[in-house]
Amino acid sequence: MKCFDPRVRLPGFFTSLLKEAVWRFDATRRIVYLTFDDGPIPEVTPWVLGILRAEEIKATFFCVGENVMKYPEVYKQILFNGHSVGNHTFNHLQGLKKGNPEYFRNIERAAEFIDSDLFRPPHGWLKPSQYQFLKKKFRIMMWDLISCDYNSRIKPERVFKNITDFVRLGSIITFHDSIKAQRNLEQTLQPSIRWMKEQGYRFEAIPYNKRK
Repeated sequence: MKCFDPRVRLPGFFTSLLKEAVWRFDATRRIVYLTFDDGPIPEVTPWVLGILRAEEIKATFFCVGENVMKYPEVYKQILFNGHSVGNHTFNHLQGLKKGNPEYFRNIERAAEFIDSDLFRPPHGWLKPSQYQFLKKKFRIMMWDLISCDYNSRIKPERVFKNITDFVRLGSIITFHDSIKAQRNLEQTLQPSIRWMKEQGYRFEAIPYNKRK
């Protein structure tokens, strides 16, 4: 029996509060959607792109605008390799900790560098008023399964087990192309992909539209 861990998959009562956000795709197709948060950075993102290229799969990168501004060539590599991108605020602001005007300005500043109608709030947190406003401007993309690769207190074996225990049809899976996640990511990303392939899963990027 799988042990339910709310850090890996949020409980249904929580996801039901944001009904128009996307937590999971079609549960009748054996397809999963890899996503990467908080990049791009030169220390990790090119390595991730190399793994995805080697495995011949596409993914979605929810980018921090400040990182795109600092490392435009790394961002261009994401686009050149045919992956999808989304807005993750300009400098990883959490909505609950900021007033609406400041939070919305931060997102629009990120949009100057990330031309996408996809938005993922840092940590998944939004005030109801922020959610109501943003859903009119973006498709809010959450997750069905979070790998917890960012957690330095857990070992790579636990990250891998999070994937193998909780992946399901249509899962949106979150990893992080960040320094904090680097150790766990480097030891678990490719094994996780290969294990899912062995189970018959296919991989797709989340489709997005340009806003400009």
